[in-house]
Amino acid sequence: METTNINSETIAAIKTERVNGAYALLDSLKRHGVKHIFGYPGGATLPIYDEIYKAEQRGDIQHILVRHEQGAAHAADGYARATGKVGVCLATSGPGATNIVTGLATAHMDSVPIIVITGQVPRSLLGTDGFQEVDIFGITLPIVKHSYIISKASEIPRVIAEAFHIASSGRPGPVLIDIPKDVGAEIFDYIPIEPGSIKLIGYRPTVKGNPRQLKRAIELIQKAERPLLYVGGGAIIANAHVEIEKLAKTYNIPVTTTLMGKGIFDESDPLALGMLGMHGTAYSNYAVSECDLLIAVGVRFDDRVAGKRQEFAQQANVIHIDIDPAEMGKNRQPDVPIVGDVLQVLQDLWEIMQQQEVNIPHSQTQLWFEHLQQLKQTYPLVPSYPANSISPQEVIVEVARQCPHAYYTTDVGQHQMWAAQFLKNLPRHWMTSGGLGTMGYGVPAAVGVKVAFADEPVICISGDGSFQMNMQELGTIAQYGLGVKIVILNNGWLGMVRQWQHLFYNDRYEATNLQSGSPAFCKLADVYGIKGILVQKREELTPAIAEMLAHPGAVILEVRVESHEDCYPMIAPGQGNTQMMGVVPNYVDKSRATSIICRSCGTENLPHHKCCCECGTKL
Repeated sequence: METTNINSETIAAIKTERVNGAYALLDSLKRHGVKHIFGYPGGATLPIYDEIYKAEQRGDIQHILVRHEQGAAHAADGYARATGKVGVCLATSGPGATNIVTGLATAHMDSVPIIVITGQVPRSLLGTDGFQEVDIFGITLPIVKHSYIISKASEIPRVIAEAFHIASSGRPGPVLIDIPKDVGAEIFDYIPIEPGSIKLIGYRPTVKGNPRQLKRAIELIQKAERPLLYVGGGAIIANAHVEIEKLAKTYNIPVTTTLMGKGIFDESDPLALGMLGMHGTAYSNYAVSECDLLIAVGVRFDDRVAGKRQEFAQQANVIHIDIDPAEMGKNRQPDVPIVGDVLQVLQDLWEIMQQQEVNIPHSQTQLWFEHLQQLKQTYPLVPSYPANSISPQEVIVEVARQCPHAYYTTDVGQHQMWAAQFLKNLPRHWMTSGGLGTMGYGVPAAVGVKVAFADEPVICISGDGSFQMNMQELGTIAQYGLGVKIVILNNGWLGMVRQWQHLFYNDRYEATNLQSGSPAFCKLADVYGIKGILVQKREELTPAIAEMLAHPGAVILEVRVESHEDCYPMIAPGQGNTQMMGVVPNYVDKSRATSIICRSCGTENLPHHKCCCECGTKL
């Protein structure tokens, strides 16, 4: 990466000092505001860890020792999402570096700014297949925003300054820095580089939207009678919640969000439609199918939202606002593409509309608003309450009732979708693996969030399958006294995979039953010195959650839930947004409904389904 030259007079005025590369690394990180590093040591990173020891003695930086390098990446990721700052993690060479790959891919898919520092064999051994040598630069090339191999210690200050700028600007993402062991020990004349003092030639993300496109967008907004804001993770990254709220409430525009956009808009507001897509609310999916203007903000029209893209928002003109020009037209061709920082574009849009005194009477969209309110009443999102067991949804509803403003992390699966449906989050209080769908994300991400916000409640919603992916991070939680609360919805299955085997593979349940071989989670908690609470009856649930929240330290709350509960609504792969399974109108008595046999495949369906749950044939 080519950089501009720093002023020679400035360099002359700086007093240099003779230090090693590892010291320069730690000092450069400190200058960029790093207070915590998540990592796991090894031979190739010993020079760096020696300097970390000294930095911790000075009180400059705290190192958080994880129990697996994947946990380090997820913890840095959770830290970054919750704070909006760059997260930093560290791994040794070889298997340490490869263990961190999943965390890199997770951050890359969800546009999370983290810097991953890996150790490498000494320069003299590069290319010789030395002990624990691996080409981590080549391995991770498709899943990073940028990457570096440090060839000499004097490069470290510049590379760190560039890496922070690249990771956090434009569309954020992970940056990899690979450092050979002897570079960390190399002595050189150190010239610090302060944040913001270096610029990259050829790297200038577009921030302001094109004025002509803004004008076209305003014209469409003025004409729309059925507008809809479709908001994603890009708006969270841009901290644009105030602007989204102003636009929605001033012009009476309903708001639906993606999984990554949760928290951008108050979901208790009458204009809120919750999440759309595969497991979104019925009314949000109907809304996107009926709107005449779709204002897509910080989204990428991914397949979990727009499964059948040719039918997605068919009746609508589309305004697409995003920082990344590569997203324009990639999955859906917009009528008005606006490339720019979401916050800046929305602020400019608002300013122009105020200058032009744009006045859209609520009467213009009132019928639309009333129609959506009716859809909410007809197709409400409500938890189930089975007679002889506890439903996963009611657990999440009760946790949310008792601790509505917590920072929530999730793992991946049914529990993730139920959490997305029933939690109402504040901005940056929702951490989940959306694009990659990484099981094992929730617990280490909660570690990162709790390190960042030690005095705030941090709750991880997990499943018995996902939890076992990275349950070794209980050691990290115990070592640092992190009061993370972990709620395990234990249904004894890999629930989401089991649901697909039920719906699409004729109940052939292969490799999804976890009842044999899973640990007693409360006993596992006790082994780590963590409080464990087991809930098996509904009457135990409310007091157990209260006990969990009142306990000052970490808690594992295991709730034995209904084993065959399916997550609905659900849109089968390749189906349109209105072709939802499990959508039951409020006025239909489900218990008295008579099944309809699909003429194409013979599957029994409830009469109020619009299509067959097996083959998708319209009923």
